Amino acid sequence: MGKIKILVVDDESRMRKLVSDFLTKKDYEVIEAGDGQEALDRFFEIKDIGLVILDVMMPKMDGWQVLREIREYSKVPIIMLTARGEERDELQGFELGVDEYISKPFSPKILVARVDAILRRTNAAGEAKRYEIAGIVLDETAHSVTVDGKPVELSFKEFELLMYFMENEGIALSREKILNSVWDYDYFGDARTIDTHVKKLRAKMGEKGELIRTIWGMGYKFEA
Repeated sequence: MGKIKILVVDDESRMRKLVSDFLTKKDYEVIEAGDGQEALDRFFEIKDIGLVILDVMMPKMDGWQVLREIREYSKVPIIMLTARGEERDELQGFELGVDEYISKPFSPKILVARVDAILRRTNAAGEAKRYEIAGIVLDETAHSVTVDGKPVELSFKEFELLMYFMENEGIALSREKILNSVWDYDYFGDARTIDTHVKKLRAKMGEKGELIRTIWGMGYKFEA
C-alpha cells in the first residue's frame, strides 16, 4: 500500500508548511491547497485522498462551502481549522459533517495525533465488526447502517458513535467515557460535542433513535 494522502487547505503558506512538515514526518503524503477552489480541484483530481484538513476563513470559497461540496460526494474524514472559537461555528461544523474541529492556535502534535486516531479507525478493516440489534444492522467493513432494511447515511463520527453504543448495549456510558473512546483523545471541552452528535444520530434513525436513552446527569445508554 502507498502512503495515505492528506489534503491540507489553508491560505497561509506558513501554516500549510507547519502542518505538512509534521504530517510528512509521520509518513503521510501531503497535498496542499491555498484556497477553497484549489482544494476542490485537487480533491476531485486526485480522488483517493484519505483525510482533509480544512481552514474555515479562505479567499474565493470558504471552508464551509468546500465542506458542503465534498460531503455531496464523499464521507472522507474532515478536520476543520478556524481562528474563531465561537460555539455556533463548532456546532455548524458538526451539523455539516465535520469529524474534528480545532481552533487556532493549536499544537501540531495534537493535530497529528487526531489524524492518526481517525485514520486508525477508518483503516482498521482487519478487525471489522457487524452488529444487528432491534432491526438496526451496522457493518463496519462496508461502513453501512440500515434500520429496518432501509439504509441510513451517517457521517464518520455518527457511525463511530453508533457502533460504540451497539458494542456497549445496556451499559450506561458517561460523556467523558464516550468522548475518550469515540474521539480517541482526552477532550477538555464540554458535553455539547456529544449531545450534538447524539441529537443528529437519533434524528437519522427515526423511531429507533429512542433506543439511545439519556441518563440524566451522566450520559447515554443504548438499550433495545
